[in-house]
Amino acid sequence: MNTKEILLELQKLYPDAKPALHFSSPYELLVAVILSAQCTDERVNQVTAVLYKEHNTPRSMLALTQEELEKYIFSCGFYHNKAAHILSASRDIVEKFGGEVPATLEELQTLAGVGRKTANVVYAFAFGGNAIAVDTHVFRVSNRLGIAKGDTPERVERGLMAAIPEENWSDAHHWILFHGRYVCHSRKPDCNACTLKNYCEYYKNTP
Repeated sequence: MNTKEILLELQKLYPDAKPALHFSSPYELLVAVILSAQCTDERVNQVTAVLYKEHNTPRSMLALTQEELEKYIFSCGFYHNKAAHILSASRDIVEKFGGEVPATLEELQTLAGVGRKTANVVYAFAFGGNAIAVDTHVFRVSNRLGIAKGDTPERVERGLMAAIPEENWSDAHHWILFHGRYVCHSRKPDCNACTLKNYCEYYKNTP
C-alpha cells in the first residue's frame, strides 16, 4: 500500500475539495459543525442562513433561550443536545475568551460540547491550522483503504497523522471525506467506479 500514490489520486479526483458548510467567521463555522452531526451540510446551510441573520455571534446567540434556538435548528435533528451544546460553548467563549473563539486545538476542546472532531475542523478551516478531522466518511475510507486502521476516530486520526505529511493534513481530510461521500459509500461502495480499488484492502478482501 502506497499512501503517497493514494493521496495523489485523491487530490486528482477532488482538486477543489473544501468545506461545504457556509460560514464567515470562526464562530459561524463552530456552530455549523455542531449542527452537522448526523445531518447533511445542505440542511445545515439552510438552517444557518436563517439563524445567522440575527444570531451569528456568541453574545447574540445567548439572547436566545434553548427552546427558541431549538425552533431554528429543529430540522437538523438531535436539536435538544445541539442547542444545549451551542449555548454552552457560546457561554464559555464569552466568559472565558472575551467573546472570541479560541484559536488553538487545546483551548477549542475546553469549550462545552466541543469534541476533538469539531475542534479539528474549526482549527483547520477557520484558523489555517494543520489537523485531520475524522468524521464517519474519513473513518470508513481510511480503514477500507488501509491508510489508517482503528476502531475509534482517535486511533484513525493518529494513524493518518503518522501516514500523511503534516502540511497535507487539512487537504487530505477533504480528499478522503469527498471519496467517502461520492464513491466509497457506507452500505454499498461503488468499487467498480473507484480508481483506488487496486490499493484498497476492503476491495481485495471482499468477494
